[in-house]
Amino acid sequence: MTNSIAELEDADCILVIGSNTNENHPVIAARIKRAARLKNKDLIVIDPRKQDLVKFSRLWLRQTPGTDIAVVNGMMNIIIQEKLYDETYVSERTENFEALKGAVAKYTPDYVEKISGVPADALAAAARMYARAKAGSIVYCMGITQHTVGTDNVKTLANLAMLCGNVGIYAGGVNPLRGQNNVQGACDMGGLPNVFSGYQPVTDANNRKKMEAAWGVKNLPDWVGMTMTDMLPAISKGGIKSLYIIGENPALTDPDSDHAIKAMQQLDLLVVQDIFLTETGKLADVVLPASSFAEKDGTFSNTERRVARVRQAIPPVGQSKPDWKIICEISNRLGYPMNYGSPEEVFEEIRQVTPAYAGISYKRLDAGGLQWPCPNEEHPGTVYLHKDRFAKGLGTFFAIDHKDPAEMPDAEYPLYLTTGRLLYQYHSGTMSRRAPGLAEKAPECQVELSATDAAKYGIAAGDRVKVRTRRGQITAKAQISAKAVPGTVFLPFHFAEASANKLTNAALDPVSKIPEYKVCAVQIEKA
Repeated sequence: MTNSIAELEDADCILVIGSNTNENHPVIAARIKRAARLKNKDLIVIDPRKQDLVKFSRLWLRQTPGTDIAVVNGMMNIIIQEKLYDETYVSERTENFEALKGAVAKYTPDYVEKISGVPADALAAAARMYARAKAGSIVYCMGITQHTVGTDNVKTLANLAMLCGNVGIYAGGVNPLRGQNNVQGACDMGGLPNVFSGYQPVTDANNRKKMEAAWGVKNLPDWVGMTMTDMLPAISKGGIKSLYIIGENPALTDPDSDHAIKAMQQLDLLVVQDIFLTETGKLADVVLPASSFAEKDGTFSNTERRVARVRQAIPPVGQSKPDWKIICEISNRLGYPMNYGSPEEVFEEIRQVTPAYAGISYKRLDAGGLQWPCPNEEHPGTVYLHKDRFAKGLGTFFAIDHKDPAEMPDAEYPLYLTTGRLLYQYHSGTMSRRAPGLAEKAPECQVELSATDAAKYGIAAGDRVKVRTRRGQITAKAQISAKAVPGTVFLPFHFAEASANKLTNAALDPVSKIPEYKVCAVQIEKA
């Protein structure tokens, strides 16, 4: 997030797009609802489903799945035409405005309505509401990123925020909500194939020299590695012989998951490190039992860049060990000594090689979390980013056009499928499905469809329904819901016995390599 969670309550307008915040991030949703209900702030929700946050909104735009760029470009068209944008900010803090202006010129309200289904008057109302706000906050999640145009979706939202002067101000910004509790920390620590910790590119010779000195090694690779979505196809082509998976369950969470399972079965060696025997763990040659968050010390970095201490509450269960100890012991056996004595020693090294973390220490974290960048021990942490200037100087506008999803409905597969999460389950269900109370609330997979589609296909609530794509088929119970839009069905992906990701498309965003989980073509019938 460019800004902080608490700032949401002070935003004059909050635009939520591609985020079922109420179910996926309920604590943050509480801030948004308080802003709308108790502080009378404007809330705009852009989502194909009538999610619960819509009840609190002034405006709800229901777009056809995969048309976010067209909708946001349409808002910018109106803002520019009506001269509602922040001309001073655009002039002094940005570049490439004319290219943006030219790109969005064709996205008139009528043109956008034809692409997205969003009524022209509703689009205009949303554009004016956001542009006229003194501080406007954009909140998004994986409904924006999990597309073949996910990177372009994010750039388009950044365009809108900069156009209205909402980047680098309190209560504004572009605020992605992270999908898991420490995924921000994993990225910060270099859990990406193209960077060291702190997003320092591996292709930069100075960065490699710094890391070589810190780690006592020579000739660190100067090339960018593979993402997970690159790795699985590489297995089938013989490019990868072994795989070490930590805290991930691709047998359930990867798109076209039957194909992912077949790829992992071809490995010479599969090692899985996790707290439970997951669906992926059952495929492994070696399973390393890891400790849960409650059994170890360390830090988490959350979605607002806040680094906070995690303290051990119970001893490790059984033969399990903290992840850092397991990794150290494997490294020692492979011939590279890792003799850290504690998580704090690891963190001290992180501070030395990661400028954004340099001023954060365990001692300082005892008083509470700190938000990076925090370059020295006198620095209080950064509440919001890009104040006065961007890291690169001027913020760049990108001229971006709408592109259709990789797979569109047709005569054989006439419906859109989109996937997501439920309030009472979490990710692949590794932990949440073992909790009796949560299992009682959400015991099984249900396919959510509109009353219109239910009548069309002769389906009643509670019927078993076959959902089929070009990649696979599952059976789930029908849930007829006012949240659903005719022509689109929704599936949660938590349930191994009716795995939504047997159906999803493995087509990737060319930049981020994220799969298009949010849109594919399906057919349904009563089982």
